[in-house]
Parts: sequence; C-alpha cells; structure tokens
Amino acid sequence: MPDAPSPKDAAEAALLAESRDTVLSYADLCTAGSEAAARLAAEALDHGLREVRAAEATAAARGSARHPSRLPRVPLLLTAVRTTAAAWEEAGRGHELDGDLRRWLHSDRAARYAGPPPRRPLALRGLRDMQAADAELLWLADVEALPTAVVARRLGLDPATVSDELAQVREVFRDRCRRGHVDAPPSAGCRAYARLLDAVTRSPGADIPDDLSHHLTTCPDCAEAAACLRPHGTGLPAALASGVLGWGGHAYLERRRRAAEARLAAGRPGPDDDGPADAAPDGTRRARLVRASLLATAVLVSLLALTVSLMPFGATAEDAAAPADTVDGRAATVPSPPSTHPPSPAGPETPPETLPAAPTSTGATPSTPATSAASARSADPDPDPEPQGTATPTARAEDPPPRDPAACTVRYDLAGQWPDGFQAAVSVTTGSALDSWQVAWTFPDGQRVDRMWDATPAQDGSRVTATAADYNRSVPAGSTLTFGFLATWHDEDTPPHDFTLNGRDCA
Repeated sequence: MPDAPSPKDAAEAALLAESRDTVLSYADLCTAGSEAAARLAAEALDHGLREVRAAEATAAARGSARHPSRLPRVPLLLTAVRTTAAAWEEAGRGHELDGDLRRWLHSDRAARYAGPPPRRPLALRGLRDMQAADAELLWLADVEALPTAVVARRLGLDPATVSDELAQVREVFRDRCRRGHVDAPPSAGCRAYARLLDAVTRSPGADIPDDLSHHLTTCPDCAEAAACLRPHGTGLPAALASGVLGWGGHAYLERRRRAAEARLAAGRPGPDDDGPADAAPDGTRRARLVRASLLATAVLVSLLALTVSLMPFGATAEDAAAPADTVDGRAATVPSPPSTHPPSPAGPETPPETLPAAPTSTGATPSTPATSAASARSADPDPDPEPQGTATPTARAEDPPPRDPAACTVRYDLAGQWPDGFQAAVSVTTGSALDSWQVAWTFPDGQRVDRMWDATPAQDGSRVTATAADYNRSVPAGSTLTFGFLATWHDEDTPPHDFTLNGRDCA
C-alpha cells in the first residue's frame, strides 16, 4: 500500500492502525484490482484524516454548547473511500473502479448523498444526529461486528456495562430515526402509515398488518425506516451499512462478519489483538498444546492401523472359529432373530456394532467364500437372507431424512424500473406452516440485489436467497409471506425463474 498519512499525535496513530484494514476492505470492493485498492485506501485515509481533524477543530471551537452533526471516525473514513472514488471517476480514472460502482455514481441513488439533508438516507441522518461516542459504539458493535470486550477497550468503556450501554444507544438511534421519518414522512402516501410503523416496530413479536406489509414492499423509504426503527435483529446493521456507505453496504457488512468469525476462530477477538506468538495468553498456549497432542496421537493411531492392514491374512483355524458376536475383532451386539424381533429401519445415528454381522457379497472381511458362508450361518440361524436385508438398511442409513414437501405458489411483481435498476416484490403462499423460511430464485440476466426489506439477501452468481427476518419467521399454513428489494440490471431485465421455498420448487 502507498504511504499512509502521517499522524500528528498518538490518537491519530491509533485511529490509523485500527482503521487501515477496514478502509482497505471497502476500497477493495470499490476497485477493479488490489493495486488500485491500495492506492484508493491510501488517498481515502489521507482525505478522511483531514476531515476528522476539521471536525474535531469545529467541535473544540463550538465548545460544549452543541455537538457537531458529523459521522463517527470509522464510517467517516469509509465514506472518504466513496468520495475519493467519485473524484477518480470525474478525473478520468474510472477504469480503475468497479463497474457497478461507476454506474451507481451516475445514478439517482448517489445523488441522494449530495442532495439536501432531508432526502438523504434515514440511517445516515440518524447516525449523524447522535453523540460521536454513541455513534462510534453503535457502528463498531453492529457493523464491524467486534466483540463487546474489544469495543469497550477501544472506546475506554467499562466491559461490565458496555452491553447495557449498547442497548441504550440502539434506542437513541431508533428515536433519532423516528423523529426523522414519523415526524416528517417523505410523502403524503407514507403519512398514513407512519404512526402504525412506529407502533409495530417497537415490539419484536408484533404482527404486521397486511396493508402495511404491502406498503413496505412498494415504498423503499418506509422499508428503510422499518429497518432503522427495529433496534434488534439483522436489519439494523444492514440499514446502517447501506445508509452510510451507499454502494456495496451489504457486501462490506458480510466481509466484516467473515473477518470477525476468522479472528474468533484464530483466538483473536479483535483486529488489534495481533501480536507475537510468545505473547499469547496461557489459555491459548494450552489449547495449542492440546491440539498438538491430539495430532500426535492421531498420527500414532494411523501408523498402527497401517501396520495391522499390512499383516498377512489367511483362512486359519482361529479365523474359522471366530465367535459370531465379533465384527472385525470388536465386540458386537448380536441382534435378535428376525422371526421374533423384526428389524427396524436403521437411522443415521445407529452405531455399526448393532447391525447384523452377516457379510454381504461385497463385504470387506478377507476370508474365503466358504468361511464367509459359515460365518453368516453362525451369525444368523435363519438361512433366509430376506428378513435381515443387510444391504438395504445400510443404504437407508446413509440417506438424509426425508423432508416434508412445501407446496407453494409465488408471485413476482416489478414495482418500478429505471435505466440501471429496478424495484420488485416477491409474494409466496405456502400450503403448510413454517417456523422459518428461505426463498431462492435465479436471475437470467446477471441482475444484482442491492437492498432488501423484510428479508436478508445473499447472492451467489445469478442465484439469490432471501432469508426470513427475525420478526416474520413464522408463517401459518395457507398464508402469504412478502418481501421486496432493489436491484441493478444491464442490457436486459428478464424476470427470475426457478423459485424455491426451503429448497422445494414453487409453482
């Protein structure tokens, strides 16, 4: 990476150390290659650091009369990546940027961030209207997905009370968004639903009326507000990331979650926990010693098994006289005769020792046919092999348990379309009750989902999966679940196909 800006004090040095990986992660999404990402991150850090200094100078000049309306430091640096990318596009360096980002920079959605504050995303306005320390806590915990202990150490908070403070900060953010949306609805059509939306989102288990649900699928402003007004669940982090970053918010959020999972798997809760191996805590060192011991034990067992497998085999008198209640030298439970105890289907959890010891024609026992037949007769007094059915239960044990069919019908409505994007709603009617749901479909023309409400999106190539939100997981039999989304398209916008509900095809 090119040289980062020089910090003027220890606080700026700590900010750069904490934010370098974060800024580079978003810059990598915005560019067409790693070298361009490094250059964009370096320029954005320099530009963002100047903005941080200017904001702190303004706050010091105003004193404690009123806090300045600005973003906290980390999202401020991330938005510097987007504004630097826009400057690249204007300066003729757009070929170094991601193609979708370039199209977004020329769309109406990008114009929202340069327009008047009342038309900017609600999450952006709500975050800017909070105290800087509260907004920083909310962003680090919900978007960067850092453990509360790491957040407390970074912000100088008490680890014992940081969870309670986070819950209070979420309520403060909700109040700011409520005032921005409920008290000043974006349009006359939203005014009738503003108070109802406020009441429904206060309780996680509240049912959404059908008319409000339909309105949320057709009004992106109210759908955006619904995510911001729910202080708990997966909708709030997505609303924050999408509202502040504008482009690539969902992809950035997924990257930060994966980075947090990787750190936890490596025993490093936070990005600033990196250090030399000798500095590892005692618990970590003990875990490494245990893993090394287990590995050595596994190697010794493998060598012993290899030695046994290389020993010469033969049909000796001892082999022929082997008791019928052993399988490969291990004690086994002899099954009851099938005439008095009919066999039950073997499930995946049935241990192999409880299965009949009679070998099949493809059995692994290295004995002669005569010995195999003798062993089979000694293990099973009934010469008829049909009641045992050794091969059939074994095959069934490997099959996954059957799933109940989910009969469903789907309706896809295109609510609006513009040169590089569109808005759509999906309604699925299920014939059986659901505890949770996933709806998937395939886009034929490379469309990409940008934002979704009443569900959490995931996209792998042309296949899109929408997962139920926390508040609408349960669906009664015969009911309809509905969600909407915004997406981008190029050249063609053919409706999707291959809809499934929980893996089952929909009509």
